[in-house]
Amino acid sequence: MPGSNPKIEAPTVESVLRQTSRRRWVILALIFTVTVINFIDRQTLSVLAPVLRATYHLSNEAYGRIVAALQFGMMSGEFPMGWLMDRIGARLGLTAAVLWWSAATGAQAFTRTGIQLGITRYWMGTGEAGNYPGGMKALSRIFSREQRTLAIGIFNSGSMIGATIAPPLIVFLMQTYGFRAAFLAPALLGAIWAPIWWSLHPRHQTSGSSDGGSSDGPLRTPLTALLKQSSAWAVMLCRFSIGPVIQFYWYWIPSYLYSFRHMSLTQIGFLAWIPFFLGDTGGVLGGWTAGWLQRRKISIYRVRQITMYSSSLLCMTSLTVPYLNNAAAALITLGVAILAHNFLSANMFGAITDLYPDHTVGRATGLTGVAGGLSGLLFPLLTGALVDHISYTPVFFLIAFMPLMGTLALFILGKQYRSSPTLSPQNLSGSELQ
Repeated sequence: MPGSNPKIEAPTVESVLRQTSRRRWVILALIFTVTVINFIDRQTLSVLAPVLRATYHLSNEAYGRIVAALQFGMMSGEFPMGWLMDRIGARLGLTAAVLWWSAATGAQAFTRTGIQLGITRYWMGTGEAGNYPGGMKALSRIFSREQRTLAIGIFNSGSMIGATIAPPLIVFLMQTYGFRAAFLAPALLGAIWAPIWWSLHPRHQTSGSSDGGSSDGPLRTPLTALLKQSSAWAVMLCRFSIGPVIQFYWYWIPSYLYSFRHMSLTQIGFLAWIPFFLGDTGGVLGGWTAGWLQRRKISIYRVRQITMYSSSLLCMTSLTVPYLNNAAAALITLGVAILAHNFLSANMFGAITDLYPDHTVGRATGLTGVAGGLSGLLFPLLTGALVDHISYTPVFFLIAFMPLMGTLALFILGKQYRSSPTLSPQNLSGSELQ
């Protein structure tokens, strides 16, 4: 009609998927890359642990407190970062988060005491908490549900690539330029990544607002509504149990190899990457397997059951590590356990996108991060005490069973999974929120 204002419809998720079909792989590559950088940042502490403990006169318990400081920072930052990603989108949100944590990473080069190191690790954690909510937010907007677990698996495998690269890179930097340079180098990588992400990420990625906001918006579903859902507690308890396991591998394996297996720092630099290299394939394999099963019309409930129970049982191979006399066999066994853990994690994060609509994915991931941060705060303290007063053996016992405990929690408390085991992913996601 003349003079009338035609209604402009917001783009649908399907139209966004079509428009970003090529660029989405570039976005995934960037998210993968920043996850690699993130975990180089994290691993710097563990690889340098023997040097830092001697320089700052740290006991195992004091070192555990510094590890816990990072986890406390992540726990503090997870939900605010998740809210930020839902509110302003991943383009601006991840840019800010990466610059924030990169500044903290660089600041560690100037610390002179264990307390100062712990403070900067806390600061770094508040920024690094944005990595997973931002990555999950971006991927949930540009990948179909069938491809999403694979994309998450690739994204999450960046943690293992970072952990693989970190030992030889950090040892090289330390031996060539001193241990403080090992903090400055990854900080520089983050500062380079941020403007590249800003320039390549689409300005208008999804419906309703620029940069990944949503017209029905992050404010439509308040935090109280999220917390009233059984699904929230299911995924939170799942990550509470599963999260500390991989953190133990990241932060304690170099110290374990140094103190228990009597490897030199140079040997650790050359060999500590082996378990993480073996584990690299786990996330991609877990995502690919989930997609393969979905393409065969298996319900998402059964897909998650098959993938998560099988991989959590394989995580129990870590039970044998303290009893292996051969260091090579121990490294390979650790690699198998880490592979199983990554396989499991890809499907754990996939479960978040099963149970929540896209406009709450950032905060839902943040909630699980709070739970993971809490256990990540407590478990290093427990680990330090056990190692100081007993040995590594009870720690390996705990991490063998915690993945299965988390998987059981997900399916026992996940009301949507239990009540709707035959629903398709499209019908399952967010049904409690409607």
